[in-house]
Amino acid sequence: MAVAWIGNRETLVERAAAHAAALLGSSRCPVFSLDTDIHGTRAAIALAERVGAAYDHAEGAAVSREAALFTDKGAMTVAPGETRRRADVVVIVGELPQIHHQFVAELSATIPDLAAPDLSARNQREIFVVGSNETSAPQLSDGRTATLLSCGEAGLGATLAALRAQWRGRQTSRPVSNFDDFAKTLAAAHFPVFLFSGDATEGLALEMLQGLITDLNRKSRASGLHLPASENGWGSALASTWMTGFPLRTGFARGFPEFDPWRYDVARMIAAGEADLHLTISSSIVRPQRKRNRMA
Repeated sequence: MAVAWIGNRETLVERAAAHAAALLGSSRCPVFSLDTDIHGTRAAIALAERVGAAYDHAEGAAVSREAALFTDKGAMTVAPGETRRRADVVVIVGELPQIHHQFVAELSATIPDLAAPDLSARNQREIFVVGSNETSAPQLSDGRTATLLSCGEAGLGATLAALRAQWRGRQTSRPVSNFDDFAKTLAAAHFPVFLFSGDATEGLALEMLQGLITDLNRKSRASGLHLPASENGWGSALASTWMTGFPLRTGFARGFPEFDPWRYDVARMIAAGEADLHLTISSSIVRPQRKRNRMA
């Protein structure tokens, strides 16, 4: 049974929908936060077009970083299935969302059936993790531990920059730990894959990673596997792209879609007082909050 509220009072769904429609109709700058599936996203974008709203994901910062990698820089990526079947070396870049830890455990417990049979003396994938000494890597099978590539307390972007520089034979102020093992492993690898996410990785680090992958492809083959910070969020970004030509952080204020990742950052718009109505569209239950103003 569907339950709806106006303020803190339960009411009929039809009455709540009519009340929300009236608020949307009178709003001058409505904004939408999405946390839903493809069907919810499609409906939300259609509604945003009708009322002139801007829309973003509830985890907009991470999704925006991931989208910017493809819209601004470009990336070499593969699918999870190809990673399972071909990757003989796996490099975890930074910390991955918990939802992807099981996938990493599966990779560490299996060997690629489409790769050369001589993976290593132990007949298993080699696993590395790039990050600081405090980086928490996903748990591997059989008690294995990923080899850490680190520059101490340096950030992920700086570590990737040092790793890229050392790979190209340049000197760095602080060498990357275990680099010699990493270089030997890559030299013998048939298809190394770098796992990355925008969840805890800044945009510059994502760009530096793609630069490293590009360098590796000058002599051999390597690629990246994008593991979304939010699977719903990335699905919404793809749905937005095929519907409007743009990813999330798009607005219809002038009657047509405009993409601006700063201007239509919904969290920023709310904090700056630019929006006068905030609509959350979620596939999970959202409890009503005490009404303070039209933003509640």
